[in-house]
Amino acid sequence: MIINTHRAEWTNLISGFTIAMLVGTSGCGVAYETQAADLAGAPRDARTFDDRTDDQPIVSENTLNGLESLTTQALKRRLAAGELTAVDVTRFFLERIAKTNTAGPRLNAIIETNPDAIAIAQDLDRKFAESGPTGPLHGIPVVLKDNIDTGDAMQTRAGSLALAGHHAKDDAFLTARLRAAGAVILAKANLSEWANFRSNDSSSGWSSVGGQTRNPHVLDRNACGSSSGSAVAVAAGLTPLAVGTETDGSIVCPAGINGIVGIKPTVGIVSRKGIIPISHTQDTAGPMAKTVTGAAMLLEVLVGFDEHDAGARNFPSPVNFLPDPDALDLTGTRIGVLRSFYGSGDYAEVERIFTACIETLTALGAEIIDPVRIASTSAIRDAEYDVMKFEFKAGIAEYLSAHNYPNNLATLTDLIAFNDANAAQVMSFFGQNVFTESAAMAGLTDPAYQTALEGSALLFRKMFTDAFSKHSLDVLIAPVNTPAWKTDWVHGDRFQLSSSSLAAITGNPSVVVPAGYISNLPVNIAFIGPAFAEPRLIQVAYAFEQATKAFRPPGFLPTLETD
Repeated sequence: MIINTHRAEWTNLISGFTIAMLVGTSGCGVAYETQAADLAGAPRDARTFDDRTDDQPIVSENTLNGLESLTTQALKRRLAAGELTAVDVTRFFLERIAKTNTAGPRLNAIIETNPDAIAIAQDLDRKFAESGPTGPLHGIPVVLKDNIDTGDAMQTRAGSLALAGHHAKDDAFLTARLRAAGAVILAKANLSEWANFRSNDSSSGWSSVGGQTRNPHVLDRNACGSSSGSAVAVAAGLTPLAVGTETDGSIVCPAGINGIVGIKPTVGIVSRKGIIPISHTQDTAGPMAKTVTGAAMLLEVLVGFDEHDAGARNFPSPVNFLPDPDALDLTGTRIGVLRSFYGSGDYAEVERIFTACIETLTALGAEIIDPVRIASTSAIRDAEYDVMKFEFKAGIAEYLSAHNYPNNLATLTDLIAFNDANAAQVMSFFGQNVFTESAAMAGLTDPAYQTALEGSALLFRKMFTDAFSKHSLDVLIAPVNTPAWKTDWVHGDRFQLSSSSLAAITGNPSVVVPAGYISNLPVNIAFIGPAFAEPRLIQVAYAFEQATKAFRPPGFLPTLETD
């Protein structure tokens, strides 16, 4: 993901939606109310989120009515009890995609549904009748980002027309793990084309295959990239779970902008085999869900050592990422407040929410160390960008070769030529300067590549380790995002704040959780830790989530009255 700072706006009003709304700021347990039509068709109950326990439905559950708002753990419980069948659940979400993604609000979050989904669910129901649940995700739908291979009827295109018709011959390593766990691979999610690594002027969430993904909270706002479709699919109730991928910010930013939970794992503990790459130094897949527990359930399935991933890392202890619901006391936990990131302190309303979050963590017993500074300098960011360009050129050639050169494309140069020849469809809004810059890079044996690596990942890891040691930290926290900007296809993205680089460049984990709202738009907080710190981060994030109950479903507003 490339961070841009363009400042331009456009308005795209969606006719036929009648909305009544209140505008304000809320965060970390602060009372806030809004009235909005539920444009997706499912009635909401009247209670607040503050009286909801982690495994209760977010809206009332009447047979299948409101099924999209069940937490993953509640859905799993009803499937295991035989109250729902895998076919019931799969058919419900396919129908919801039809009326919410391609009709109604027209979210464009899903790029393709799985024509075999019902057959997969039928087979799971047969196995359930014979011997019980197939695995920990039995019958639960999962949406995959469109850069993750599925050896089935669905295509893997990274959102690009260049890969139209490309069917992977095998599942990605993580896809195979999901099937073995009993998940129903429901659909592919739209994304920023080529995972936002084609142009510095791109609009996050736009692809030449899927069009522009809309933010379900306010439809003319951006969904952030590049896992925009995955995040919107979860937030809008098109799926209980989704998998995104990240190089720098592409899980945490969409999760924050859309107000859901996202986990960016330690690089290497989730296999990258069968994922269209950007950077083997920083790439990872990770889970998205409504709750911390739901994301942890998915993470447990995704994590697995893959000997065919050259950067694979074996998690050093038995995988147990599920939070303890009784361990909500953070006494003894030292939490550092990160004050050195792009946009730090520049957005007063975000700062108010972040301050309330710090107060919540203090009330839970945590010891707060404020400030902590680990500066991502321009030199580090430039070196990171060079690493990505070096590795993308090599990685995309390797992927195309492993897939027998889909559409006779063998190199990045071939992709550039395709885009030039089909510019009217592929480059109608922005170009491909990142592609051309990457194509101009030398190979991975060039000394300049090693210099860039030493000046980014290796240097930043040392700075991170030194800061954790100096302050005896367990966790770092930072805001994830400002409210979503208006989508602008002409001038591209308009980032005002981003704290993703610290975890991205070091390869360390980050867990992001809803923290509050500004004018009906979500703001998240990130919990960042050392490599393999996922269990600790998840537990702290869970305690915070239970104390704040900040998640709320989107209102599908066409625009804001304040615009």
